[in-house]
Amino acid sequence: MALEIEGKIIRKLAVQSGKSARGDWSKQEFVIEYQDGNYPTQACLNVWGPEKVKDLEKYQIGDTVKVSFSISSREYNNRWYTDLRAWKIEGEAPVQESYTTGFAPTGVEGSGTNTAPNPVDAASTKHGFIGEGNTGEAEDDLPF
Repeated sequence: MALEIEGKIIRKLAVQSGKSARGDWSKQEFVIEYQDGNYPTQACLNVWGPEKVKDLEKYQIGDTVKVSFSISSREYNNRWYTDLRAWKIEGEAPVQESYTTGFAPTGVEGSGTNTAPNPVDAASTKHGFIGEGNTGEAEDDLPF
């Protein structure tokens, strides 16, 4: 079962590593704060393997991330241990520049000029909803 959580990284613990019967291993735990109803809640997740530890390095404390994780539990000496194992971490999407009309500019990319008409203003004035001197009659603009 895979779950997702979105929140802010508030703490990264030290990388742990060692040797087992299967070979070398490494893991790192990190704490994420997310909104659960009206209150902020914290959860400690971990990543296993050198590739996943390296993926976590690119995120800093304070970064907002979306984490896909799995829950697993195991018993050892009559005690149960539960892991929230992150298998994918995505950073927050970059904020895109917005335009007042909702259209992308028609000029040179990045010029900041916007020559696209505002559909709300065009439709409203055409049908007499906004503006002065409108008779309130709609023009017939059908091509047939």
